[in-house]
Amino acid sequence: MAVSAGLALGLAGQENGPASGENCTFIASPDEVLSKAARAQRDAYERTLAFSRMAGKSRKAARTAAAGEMPWRNFIDEEIFRKLEAAGVPSAALSTDEEFLRRVTLDLTGRIPPAADIRAFVADADPGKRDAVIEKLLWSPEFVDKWTVWLGDILQNASRAQNRSEQVEGRNRLYQWIRWAIQDGKSWRDVAYEMVTAVGNNYDQATPGANFVLRGVAPMGPAQDTYDLLMVKTATVFLGMSHYDCLMCHNGKYHLDQVSAWGAKTLRVDAERMAAHFSRVAIQAYPGRDPANYYTNSTTILNRAAGNYALNTNFGNRPNRAPVTINGATVTNLTPVYRDGKAATGAWRDSLVQSMIADPMFARNYANRVWKAMFNLALAEPVDGLDPARLDPSVEPPAGWAYQASHPALLEKLAQLARDNDFNLRDTLRFIAQSTAYQLSSSYGGDWDMTKAPLFARRIPRRLEAEEVHDAIVKATQVYPAYRVRGWGDRMTWAMQLPEPVEPLSDGAAAAFLNSFNRGNRDTLQRSQSGSILMWLSMMNSTVVNNRVRATGTNASPYLASMARTSPNEAVVDDLFLTFLSRPATEYELGVALKYLQKATTAAQRATAVEDLAWSLINKIDFLFSY
Repeated sequence: MAVSAGLALGLAGQENGPASGENCTFIASPDEVLSKAARAQRDAYERTLAFSRMAGKSRKAARTAAAGEMPWRNFIDEEIFRKLEAAGVPSAALSTDEEFLRRVTLDLTGRIPPAADIRAFVADADPGKRDAVIEKLLWSPEFVDKWTVWLGDILQNASRAQNRSEQVEGRNRLYQWIRWAIQDGKSWRDVAYEMVTAVGNNYDQATPGANFVLRGVAPMGPAQDTYDLLMVKTATVFLGMSHYDCLMCHNGKYHLDQVSAWGAKTLRVDAERMAAHFSRVAIQAYPGRDPANYYTNSTTILNRAAGNYALNTNFGNRPNRAPVTINGATVTNLTPVYRDGKAATGAWRDSLVQSMIADPMFARNYANRVWKAMFNLALAEPVDGLDPARLDPSVEPPAGWAYQASHPALLEKLAQLARDNDFNLRDTLRFIAQSTAYQLSSSYGGDWDMTKAPLFARRIPRRLEAEEVHDAIVKATQVYPAYRVRGWGDRMTWAMQLPEPVEPLSDGAAAAFLNSFNRGNRDTLQRSQSGSILMWLSMMNSTVVNNRVRATGTNASPYLASMARTSPNEAVVDDLFLTFLSRPATEYELGVALKYLQKATTAAQRATAVEDLAWSLINKIDFLFSY
């Protein structure tokens, strides 16, 4: 909620009253700020409703069940179904095997399951088969691809940004580190430590966290702007508390009164004391401009032996910083104090991370982000706007406020689970995926209204991310690209392996296709689930699709070419539907497809008919969704 870079030059004074702070995001656009949580809930509700309508005849008859009749496998189910029971809201039935396998494969690996795996899974009579497939997916190479993108988005790993560029080599070093972190099960605690306390060159593989620090540099302003931005990024990523961006400009009173109970009572000087943890960071550009030198354009992050947060600025990206009175004394320089009142000891950035890890918000933020990745709606929205004063289930929120989380006790239990497993991503995801609540069907026989989305009475569908759509098309057709990535020797086959969502710059058609799905740039544009006319036009007309649905020719899809030679027609339809949509055709769909295939009397006509069917399946609504 800060004044954006370059817009606040010349602002004076510390904004405390409602008549000032013209550049405050909340005052400028209060409806947008206040509606973030409601918007997330509404979007989940409307997305579910729209998907159910558009899927139409392809959906099986929707059923519901009493919440008390559902199997409770862990505390997630206890909390979800107990609340459904108390509200008198029925639960959706369990997902079918096909529905579950498609969902869990997409959610854990970003890929669709092959037809052979679907048939084998449906035929398997082992009652533990769902747990077994979860375990298999958690240890697959594709799991690393999927969650590398997830963590890369959170850490904003990008080669370019408005404030400061990591450059391609820096991006690639951090990308490699993220992959290793996901593969090796690195603790979220260690992720925080290695990012926030990094010292070294951002091009070195041993110090990739320098790129996280580099993204916090605020150019052309006083050093305090950089300290503030580093604190905002750190608090947002690791505590879910982006409101520090607002507090770095002014007291929370009159600005956060309707947004955050905690923020409304927090002073600007409290935020600046947090930012003071970074006041001994030094950023040095590598000297020289020799294009043959690998380190040209790189940056080195250092720790200074001395330094503090001086209240002495009259320019930059934040309002003027002037001396303040603390306990009756005039203070002109601030030393770091964590938000719980603990003064920093030892190395200041190290002290910050130790305090963050001990902060209940650290585990809550982690659990909330992982939950949203699996359930498509966070327990507390927005994920980067958490309010510490309204999350502890053992403490009543302040008068006039409600709990921020839809299930406060569940969020607290998930946070404790994360602490108990040392923030191991696989362990947390396993626990979530094994719950009955996660395995509910997206079909729902009861009335669907706005209140039921945060109750998680059914599966909330999500539109596939850009990379997932691309990779589903590639996997189904078996026509594999070989994308060149800047600074990379090997070529990439899967979009989920691209180091940032502006690649592949080497292939304009592929980049345009991916961009049409609102994949963002990890800087000024965030990922979005919203659709667009451009997205649908890309699905119908992009060469990413059309060049892969050819059954003949030198660049034909091996899979579709084999389908053109396959008989009988029923087998072709069955395989096409399982391959592209992970489900059998309905009676209606089977009839339409067979009628179309029967019209093809020559080999050329049959190949064309198979191509048309494949294109049609790619453009069906359920191809684009995890449901």
